[in-house]
Amino acid sequence: MARTAATPPVNDKREIFGWAMYDWANSAFSTTVGTVFLGPYLAALAARAAIYSQDGTARILGIPIAADSFFPYCVSISVGLQVLFLPILGAIADYSHRRKQMMQLFATLGAVATILLFLTTAALWWLGGLLFVVANLAFGAALVFYNSYLPDIASEDQRDRVSSYGWAMGYLGGGLLLVLNLAFYLFSDTLGVPSDLAVRINLASAGVWWLGFSFFTWLRLRSRHPSRQIPAGLSYARAGFRQLWATIKEMRNFPETLKYLAAYFLYNDGIQTVIAVSATFAAAPVVRGGLGVKTETLTIIILMIQFMAFFGALFWGKLASWVGAKRAIIISLVIWAGVVIYTYGGLRGESRVLQFFIVGAIIALVMGGSQAISRSLYAQMVPRGKEAEYYSFYEVSERGTSWIGPFLFGLMNQVFGNLRPAILSLIFFFVVGLIILPFVNVPKAIADVKKFESS
Repeated sequence: MARTAATPPVNDKREIFGWAMYDWANSAFSTTVGTVFLGPYLAALAARAAIYSQDGTARILGIPIAADSFFPYCVSISVGLQVLFLPILGAIADYSHRRKQMMQLFATLGAVATILLFLTTAALWWLGGLLFVVANLAFGAALVFYNSYLPDIASEDQRDRVSSYGWAMGYLGGGLLLVLNLAFYLFSDTLGVPSDLAVRINLASAGVWWLGFSFFTWLRLRSRHPSRQIPAGLSYARAGFRQLWATIKEMRNFPETLKYLAAYFLYNDGIQTVIAVSATFAAAPVVRGGLGVKTETLTIIILMIQFMAFFGALFWGKLASWVGAKRAIIISLVIWAGVVIYTYGGLRGESRVLQFFIVGAIIALVMGGSQAISRSLYAQMVPRGKEAEYYSFYEVSERGTSWIGPFLFGLMNQVFGNLRPAILSLIFFFVVGLIILPFVNVPKAIADVKKFESS
């Protein structure tokens, strides 16, 4: 049977490369902005603002905020907003068949907001938080449509490999920009560039990188269906809400998929929080429970993690083929839990930076793999034609509900005045996720989807 233009072939190497290049593009935001430079920079600016207050906290609209808690609160707000918007966006995308156009829209919005981070100065320290909220919201929205392409471009037996390849490309792309940013930051004094200005330039460069390399994706990724017009008198928003409501009722047919989402919601919240707050924890002074790692050293460690994660993601794709996707995820979660416990009790004394380097290497081996295999496993549990809708719920679990971890981390730090109890609080997410995940019946989940599609 001949294929039509509306049904491009799967496993096309050029299209898979174009799809993976979006991971290369947007990972610059995750590394340069979210992981390395913005957290410590905003904490330093908030600490400057706190000098003028009587209780030692910065204030926004009269609300007291601990300097080290400002960035985690911004993460919490941005992903909390995703809870409200991502499911309806996924429903609109599937109803209208405009996944590619919506992905382009939100990627552009996020990249532009990132470029505007250049405007964040001591006098406008709060602006950095506001722009990050916008950029991270758009980042998560674009990922809904990006992830939803995985079942379209790769056959079931190739999804673990393709998903791992995408994550690996992301670590490579994000790491390459980080090399350039590190070199610029280290030699900024020699170039006559103040350190604050160097950080602002690096933040903006992530937006330029994100937007520029996205064009590889726009050129290679193909729409699977012709655009669908809405009925007269009905807006896309109303049509999307109708579609979303129908999908929510429909999901009761997939109890194992829902169980998997619950487990993923918990353990991924822990993963995302560790990634988001690691730089803040490492850079914070020892008296506040941090490690006192200098920005140059921290960037080198994060850079090491990026490049090791490239190989880790590819290895976890192989591991999933050997032991199964679910077992591979469980192994990674055991390692994550061990890392959190050791970070709380260890990383002390003169060797704390070396210990942090070793912990970072361990994280690198499991970080991309646990997320890549989680994504490809979920692809087998969703019905065809509704990928964007179901991946919107996945993205809500991946980033849209990851406000709980950063909020808990920030709150624990503010209550105890120390980052160590905040780190220990994250063990909850990994332990409960580990309790639920083994009870997910993957063969039944796949069978439920096939039964639904044939009915």
